[in-house]
Amino acid sequence: MSITSLSLQHFRSYTQSTFHFSPQTTVIIGPNTAGKSNLIEGINLLATGKSFKAEKDLQMIQFGESIGRIKGLITSEGEKDTLEVVIAEVQGSMTSRSYTKRFLVNNVPKRRVDFTGKLPALLFVPSDLDIIISSPSQRRDFLDAVLEITDRQYRISSIAYDKALRHRNALLDVVKETGIRNEEQFVYWDHLLIEHGNYLTKKREELLTYMNTETQLLVECRVTYDKSVVSKERLEQYKGPEIGAGVTLVGPHRDDFYVEIIKSGEKQNVKSFGSRGQQRLVVLQLKLLQLSYMERELGERPLLLLDDIFSELDEEHINDVLGVVGKQQTILTTTHKEFLASNIDKSAEVIELSL
Repeated sequence: MSITSLSLQHFRSYTQSTFHFSPQTTVIIGPNTAGKSNLIEGINLLATGKSFKAEKDLQMIQFGESIGRIKGLITSEGEKDTLEVVIAEVQGSMTSRSYTKRFLVNNVPKRRVDFTGKLPALLFVPSDLDIIISSPSQRRDFLDAVLEITDRQYRISSIAYDKALRHRNALLDVVKETGIRNEEQFVYWDHLLIEHGNYLTKKREELLTYMNTETQLLVECRVTYDKSVVSKERLEQYKGPEIGAGVTLVGPHRDDFYVEIIKSGEKQNVKSFGSRGQQRLVVLQLKLLQLSYMERELGERPLLLLDDIFSELDEEHINDVLGVVGKQQTILTTTHKEFLASNIDKSAEVIELSL
């Protein structure tokens, strides 16, 4: 599976542009603000149906326009498919700007749950290097990014869980304000929360177990899953505190994980005691394990997207990443031509962007 071309219309800084990619390695060169990350965002949008940058999807539409389109040509074993995401502002809203987002495969509308995974891809951005010291929500996203692409049921359960959580939190907010709790109103949402929450927990645990048992070439480390199991018993246990908080206090939306480096048989918590260099080395190892896990689950290596991460790494760590560049289709961005000359195969496709 590879992406052959990408067309952007009124997307971010692009009015109308088309790019073509090598089935091996494509390097996108340009100064900051030239649109390199926007291009990577467009590709990743076709892979996941979501932006890794925008807080609101409307932010992806070019300023002054009401509709943005992202279209990609995908090739797999000689077969070609077209993936498209259309983001359109809904006119006539009296309160705030709203939008619709449509997903199409060969011009046929699809739900996001059926659209995601058509282009398997693993994204690596500079913010990933801070995953060890960042918030638990970013570590959960780190797991979800892989599992949503490799497992359709995970996507279904994630959507259902989020819906149940929103409704249950709304009920708890009413209880907090009124002091009155109608148990019958909670039965349906509790059932959905438990059913789909347990699936999310199961798949996250499987991924982290794989990371712990697979060969680790860069650094020996262990990932511990700090899971928040959701069950009837735990919901009953936290009933009182939830009334006071007005939100659901247990479930995979509160999951976390931590990482320990193993040296001479001893474990050291990387977040608390690891150096900046150790933390980044661990993240590189985890990203490589994500890539390996996706290959195992999908039966092929996914597209690798590297967005300007080399500016954040030292030479040794750059070489660690470059060691996997040629093993699958890779699209990477950089600001420096010097980097291209000394590190990338001369057969790589080069796209130069300017301000």
